[in-house]
Amino acid sequence: MRPVKNWTTPSSVLMDMYVYGILNVDEKSQTVTSHIWIQMGWQNEFLTWNSSDFCGINTLTIPTSNLWIPDINIQEDASDSGSTQRGTLASVTSNGWVVVSARQRLTATCQLKLQLFPFDTQHCNITFASMTTDDKSIKLGTFSNDTTLTRLSENFMVTQGEWQLLNMDTFVYDLSIGSKAQSKLTYRVFQVKIIRKPLLYLVIFIVPLFYLLVLDLASFFISEGSGEKMSFKVTILLSISVLLLILKDMLPSTEDQLPMIANYCVAIFALVGISVLEAMLISFLFELDGHCDKKKKRCVDAEEEIQLETECHKDSAGSVENGPEKPEKSCPPLDGPSGHDLLKRILMEVKEARRGIKEQEKEKSKPGYYKRVAIIVDSVFFFLYFSTVVTFLTFMYVSWVQNGI
Repeated sequence: MRPVKNWTTPSSVLMDMYVYGILNVDEKSQTVTSHIWIQMGWQNEFLTWNSSDFCGINTLTIPTSNLWIPDINIQEDASDSGSTQRGTLASVTSNGWVVVSARQRLTATCQLKLQLFPFDTQHCNITFASMTTDDKSIKLGTFSNDTTLTRLSENFMVTQGEWQLLNMDTFVYDLSIGSKAQSKLTYRVFQVKIIRKPLLYLVIFIVPLFYLLVLDLASFFISEGSGEKMSFKVTILLSISVLLLILKDMLPSTEDQLPMIANYCVAIFALVGISVLEAMLISFLFELDGHCDKKKKRCVDAEEEIQLETECHKDSAGSVENGPEKPEKSCPPLDGPSGHDLLKRILMEVKEARRGIKEQEKEKSKPGYYKRVAIIVDSVFFFLYFSTVVTFLTFMYVSWVQNGI
């Protein structure tokens, strides 16, 4: 029975919770493991005395097995039964106040929001409630206010790991039960706000990705003739793929939306991938320009040889009319008039073929056309690429870092 003289009087139960340490935060299982200390007190109307009648004794310690203990539990508790250390003795004062303490390695479920990871702040609720009595029997309250709870928890804190305690808030809400809502269950909620320390993730993940993006921008200044530009960009793309594999082990697969760090990685991977495709296009245009130059050079050399042979034969004919003179260059002999006509016919066919090529490539007849196109495309792409990178990094800083901090 509740220790009240009038059964209609509700028992006022006060409690404080202090956080001794934040041991682990598991993003995949959505749990937070912490070390807490709980102090709970209530009024026992049958355990009062006048301390002056008993040599000034105003405090006693009584085994908890001899007292009424409120059945108040933590709703989010997911730890094993051996993690709670409850005190076997209760402190009773002369005015009837009973105070008990307990220490627990609490593993509590918490809905973690990882949208701003690793600049995220988590709000975890630890709810105390009695599932067998309603608000007409037990009223839940606290000894201390929110500021005192936060200050004492910071003083008692032993370990925090990669997390830091911001503050603790307490509030009460009622849950109606039954179809007529005649009775309510009262819940006392301790909201613990913790913030992640992002320095390690900055050093091993975010900053390397930023440097890889800067290196990709710097690769535009590598000459195409060196042959190292493509391999350099592919190496950067492979390095980003390795960092994506590391990110896969950090984040859970239970998020409905991609966290900002995943968007950051995917965007950089896409930008570098597009840059690799552009480098492939530029390399193809350079090779195409070199191939066209070789082809034109072969055509010009063939025409010069034919013209040279024709001039030689004309010179030979002129030397026969003017007298026997020793020519400076010897030309291959022609077997009669038929050979001379055949040479003319070949020359005419070459001229016709050359005229057809000039008509088809009238707009592209200038030497180095594809090379100039490649330079223009590369310059325009670099300007657009640089603008996109600056806009993307600015957006990520505003929507990710500033909101997280």
